[in-house]
Amino acid sequence: MGIDQELAGLLQATGQTLALAESCTGGLIAARITAMPGSSAYFNGGVVAYSNQVKEDTVQVPKALLIEHGAVSEPVARAMAQGVRTLMGSDLALSVTGIAGPGGGTDEKPVGTVFMAVADQHSCQVERFWFGGDRSQVRQQAVDQAIIMLKEQLEGLKRS
Repeated sequence: MGIDQELAGLLQATGQTLALAESCTGGLIAARITAMPGSSAYFNGGVVAYSNQVKEDTVQVPKALLIEHGAVSEPVARAMAQGVRTLMGSDLALSVTGIAGPGGGTDEKPVGTVFMAVADQHSCQVERFWFGGDRSQVRQQAVDQAIIMLKEQLEGLKRS
């Protein structure tokens, strides 16, 4: 059984609903989730929040966070996950924001920097990743890691 099937099984077994807020992955995570038969039972929806304006207006990221930390940051990833969870009325939400390249990187946040957050009603876990390769490879690695993060979160719920 592949990881996508495992994730689908965990979502079904735990009864959790899921929402996504994607920036650098541009909807690729939602495509993976919805490729599974029966995903409408647990996937409430997603937002491709590529621009800062959509991050602010749709998933309720405070403008001050974007100004102070930049769109690719831990606080923004956290706010995106919490905001989309509320917007979609989901039990669980994942957000991803990063720099896929080839441009846009800095010394502090080089190309390949990606922040992901998983939020539920009690907490929000944020992780920072550095992925190598070209734009397509960075995006694909981010999608793969997002699926892993969701699976690990749900495995923890299933144990408790």
